[in-house]
Amino acid sequence: MFLTDTWYVAARSDEVTADHPLGRTICRKPIVMYRDATGAVAALDDFCPHRGLPLSMGTVREGLLTCGYHGLVVGRDGCTVSMPAQRVQGFPRIHSFPVLERHGFIWIWPGEASRADPSRMPDYAWQGNPAWAYGGGLYHVKADYRLMIDNLMDLTHETWVHAASIGQSEIDETPCETMVEGDEVITRRLMQGVRAPHFWNEALGWAGLQKDVPVDRWQVCRFTPPSHILIEVGVAHAGTGGAAAPAEHKVYGIVVDFITPETDGSMWYFWGMARNFCPNDETLTERIREGQGAIFAQDLAILERQQANLAAFPDRRILKLDIDAGGVRSRRVIERLLAAEQAGAPGPT
Repeated sequence: MFLTDTWYVAARSDEVTADHPLGRTICRKPIVMYRDATGAVAALDDFCPHRGLPLSMGTVREGLLTCGYHGLVVGRDGCTVSMPAQRVQGFPRIHSFPVLERHGFIWIWPGEASRADPSRMPDYAWQGNPAWAYGGGLYHVKADYRLMIDNLMDLTHETWVHAASIGQSEIDETPCETMVEGDEVITRRLMQGVRAPHFWNEALGWAGLQKDVPVDRWQVCRFTPPSHILIEVGVAHAGTGGAAAPAEHKVYGIVVDFITPETDGSMWYFWGMARNFCPNDETLTERIREGQGAIFAQDLAILERQQANLAAFPDRRILKLDIDAGGVRSRRVIERLLAAEQAGAPGPT
């Protein structure tokens, strides 16, 4: 159901500390993460070889992971280092996962370790760029991760689910176009001469620009495997060029969505927003983060009820309409790459 020979976000960097391990299931695999003596992150099967207790219930001492049951100590390579009153040379090695720390996140390759390729890690223009600010969070969602992909690749739901913040009727009324470029699926909607919804009208004011005037609004959703979606969003004073308008006429951002499958019916959803206006205003960053968190909480409620209802009606088929094209084509990309992965072919770039 999900690709494994690829990089997934497993945690925010600040979730993995020098003192305590973090357990998290990724693609049905229980994984424990911790920082070694150098501060680098290690990732292992969350399973003590002695009695099977999750190692995430243990502690980190001097950069080594210690089981909380009988004190077994393991290194980042999965080899047992020591255990009180025991000879450990014959203990089985614990599986270790390729792991990278970039862009403020911990990334894990849950598939075949020999195929892990750091060059396939995506780069993001806003990270480390002083012209941009970023704030985000994490939700655990009890739903198939593909439902979140469907949700984010079809933004017509904003009119109904997020009416008080980013929704407006023009989203429904403006057709969108969907295209596939290699492994990337792009859905684009451009709205001209419309009223700005509450969030974007306020954003104009935050940036010191004229508000309560007609705007040109854009939404460009980009899906890339295994399950990452970046949504380019913004408004510009009507007639000034839309997304290409000069800075004195627009506010612009990128909604960041890293979707990591946990099980067949649950996911870790790392969400955030990068913006290129008022980048040094930390109070505004927190305000936007809180507002965005409330918006995504509405999506969470929708998806969990949708998942429960799909399970209650397993024989029902759901419709595929033109507005669903982004999600449908994204699923096709996943299915094609899954078939290739199972055949041993290289994964997405």
